[in-house]
Amino acid sequence: METPSAPSVWGLLKESRGFLEFPRLLLEFPDLSRQPKGGGEPVLVLPGYGASEASTFVLQQYLKFLGYRAEGWGLGRNDGRVPKLVPRVINRLEQLARKTKQPVRFVGWSLGGYLAREAARDRPELVDQVITLGTPTVGGPKYTVIADAYRRRGVDLDKLEEAVAARYDNPITVPVTAIYSRSDRVVAWQACVDHHSPNVDHVEVNTTHLGLGFAPEVYRIIAKRLARTSVERTSRPI
Repeated sequence: METPSAPSVWGLLKESRGFLEFPRLLLEFPDLSRQPKGGGEPVLVLPGYGASEASTFVLQQYLKFLGYRAEGWGLGRNDGRVPKLVPRVINRLEQLARKTKQPVRFVGWSLGGYLAREAARDRPELVDQVITLGTPTVGGPKYTVIADAYRRRGVDLDKLEEAVAARYDNPITVPVTAIYSRSDRVVAWQACVDHHSPNVDHVEVNTTHLGLGFAPEVYRIIAKRLARTSVERTSRPI
């Protein structure tokens, strides 16, 4: 395993390239509209650190266009307080699974993907699959661009990394698609590679961390993975 290191804050300048993904998304919509369709299956979309569900609005609308019951998490801004947020995400998961009487698909961007993974780890019977976008699976914030900010607040990132690693004693058993990019200047791409969970499929794309939420190739991967699970796996009533 290649050891990750936290990206430099100067690399954030390259993240501006992510804004180019939105016009590409519009240009390629005719092809995106022909991607595999859903049949009303529930999809819960979780935003990244510091963001609200407004950041995932475009993705939610695309999934609705494909025929999924896509919903935002309804918890406001993601403030990064994982111990507080995981139970709230699980509660949201339980509500949606109970309402639809179907297992839920998760799509989580960055920290949102981490929260989705942890919810799936604790309640696998309610989750069909998880798709993550630029999500750190090791180290918590240690291998992200905000690592120094945590250190200045007195957070022991080594102990936090150990706590994250300890969670693997309870493995994630549902299928996970981990989408990542070596051009990511927010999360070290090596930290997005899960060497411990048994059912993770890693897919590399070429975009920035910001671009992961708007890149046409990411949308194609999401559409194909969501449809594949709905075809290949028997629906489990809740």
